[in-house]
This record gives sequence, structure tokens and C-alpha cells, in this order.
Amino acid sequence: MWREEDNTLIKTFEFKDFVEAFGFMAKVALLAEKMNHHPYWINVYNRVEIRLNTHDAGGVVTEKDYALAKAIDGLI
Repeated sequence: MWREEDNTLIKTFEFKDFVEAFGFMAKVALLAEKMNHHPYWINVYNRVEIRLNTHDAGGVVTEKDYALAKAIDGLI
């Protein structure tokens, strides 16, 4: 579940291994590029933490973030 904290939507995804996590990141990258809205993320082995906010709006959460979060969830 996404949580909103400090003007950011945050969610951590856990996978079987690094390859599965990296494959997910590749799918998110293509999706983010298509939506022209790019996440901040951290990957450590089988975990991917994604943080979303809209820099153009002053670093707050906007509808663009909720739309990307929903699209990311659709990849799982």
C-alpha cells in the first residue's frame, strides 16, 4: 500500500531475487517515460522502494503521482 509522508508517496516492493526486482524496475522505467513522470527509487537486492512527488509543482504529491502509482501497481 502506498503511504503519503513528507509530501511524497512511498511504497516498497519485494521480489524473489535481484533479477525479478530489476525486471520490475525496467517495466516501471518504460511506464514512467511514457507518462513523462519519473520516480526516485532505491534498489537493494530484491527490494525496490519508490518515492513519488511532482517537482514542477514544488515537490508535493499531485494527481500525476497518484496516476503513476496506480499504473505501477498494475504491473504487479
